[in-house]
Amino acid sequence: MAPGDCIFIIIMSDNEALKCPHCNSKMNRWETPPGSSWGGEFHYVCFNDDCSYYVRGWKWMMDKYQVRASYRHRYDPATGKSSPIPVWSETALKNNIIKDGSEEND
Repeated sequence: MAPGDCIFIIIMSDNEALKCPHCNSKMNRWETPPGSSWGGEFHYVCFNDDCSYYVRGWKWMMDKYQVRASYRHRYDPATGKSSPIPVWSETALKNNIIKDGSEEND
């Protein structure tokens, strides 16, 4: 499946943890970079390194574009839409994870 082949629209209450539709892991709030074209102050991103979407993305990007990159599942709470967010390493983008106090080992 190509990164843009599916769009998930997710409705959740304020106290409900957002889950990745590919691996069912809790998604992290991720601060959008200042000055970027990303909308809103934060998005939700699945940072599970065992997520099937992220894992198979490495092969898909190499097969289609001959680049060493992958993508993670991203949800924009302002628009209600999901899409891939590109990553170039296992640690890419993790420095912008917003700690909410409930994460123990992140």
